[in-house]
Amino acid sequence: MSTPEVKFLAGNEACAEGAIAAGCRFFAGYPISPSSEIMEKMSGMLPKVGGKFMQMEDELASMGAIIGASLAGAKAMTGTSGPGFSLMQENLGFAAMAEIPCVVVNAMRGGPSTGNPTGPSQSDILQCRWGTHGDHPAIVLSPMTIREVFDATIHCFNFAELLRTPVILAMDAIVAHMRERIEIPPASEIKIINRKKPELKEGETYYPYETTEDLVPPMMNFGEGARYHVTGLNHDKTGFPTGKADLLESGGRRIMDKIEKHIDELLIFEHYNAEDCDVLVVAYGSTARSAKRAIIEAREQGLKAGLFRPVTLFPLPEKEILKAASNAKRIVVPEMNLGQYILEIKRIVGKKVPVVGVNSVNGEPILPSDILSAIKGD
Repeated sequence: MSTPEVKFLAGNEACAEGAIAAGCRFFAGYPISPSSEIMEKMSGMLPKVGGKFMQMEDELASMGAIIGASLAGAKAMTGTSGPGFSLMQENLGFAAMAEIPCVVVNAMRGGPSTGNPTGPSQSDILQCRWGTHGDHPAIVLSPMTIREVFDATIHCFNFAELLRTPVILAMDAIVAHMRERIEIPPASEIKIINRKKPELKEGETYYPYETTEDLVPPMMNFGEGARYHVTGLNHDKTGFPTGKADLLESGGRRIMDKIEKHIDELLIFEHYNAEDCDVLVVAYGSTARSAKRAIIEAREQGLKAGLFRPVTLFPLPEKEILKAASNAKRIVVPEMNLGQYILEIKRIVGKKVPVVGVNSVNGEPILPSDILSAIKGD
């Protein structure tokens, strides 16, 4: 196509469309509310483009399957919700340590445990960043609109391939299930990034974890002509385990530093009336929609309120938040949990200005009126 394709999609459906457009050719998953439509959509779309779909016995196996598919050369994705996401954490850590690109979609619902399976929540934000153990990289995106779900899914695949790391798309259930008209751009207008491949001369040895200038080693797919070892243990440049202190130190730092080195390519965010604001609202996902409405109403009442909306939640857009908050006398952080992202905002600017939360775990969206009250200081 040379013209945009107009569709009326739910967030989960737009996620599947974005994955296919990004080149995803393998999906493994297990059904769970409110993410099941991603799996359903992928099961129908993948065979049409030469891809493979597998329903797994659980979320542990799903994560393992996409790791294996990625090692074999496929762009791979799984989708889940809170409890399933918890079960994926060990293998997420493996993917981070072994530097295996893949995408995990988490349509967030209320918790802990089984919680509120069909209600919206933003309860997994800190799990997205800190769920697996050890020092590990984390790239987390949280879209607000259905078109943004499509775009963010493509970004997730591009970031995963660029940096050889798992990437998380964190949608709340409202974004996952609401429908909007979107225009899907022609393939020629979509930027696609594929993993960097090694250029080996005859007889040259392939080192899957060598340190390169951009800190991202070239990745050869299994079966392409070189043998290499993959392990979740600390390893040297050959991929084999090591206990040498200097290699543990340099290897651990490199998988973190490669994210920081490319941070300008990863940060996606929006300013809305933030230039002259006295009260800055920091909001993400569907809650940012309510925040925008509250800011419009605040402005109509003569209150200088503005919004900073991170689409990239992690790595944290720290400098950008500081800049947006430079003139603010108060910061409001609404989120459908009892206070998670607010902890990062307090860490960054909490010593300079008061930071207050608007929090809810009742399975309902946070209303513009709730945020407006906090803007007013009621």
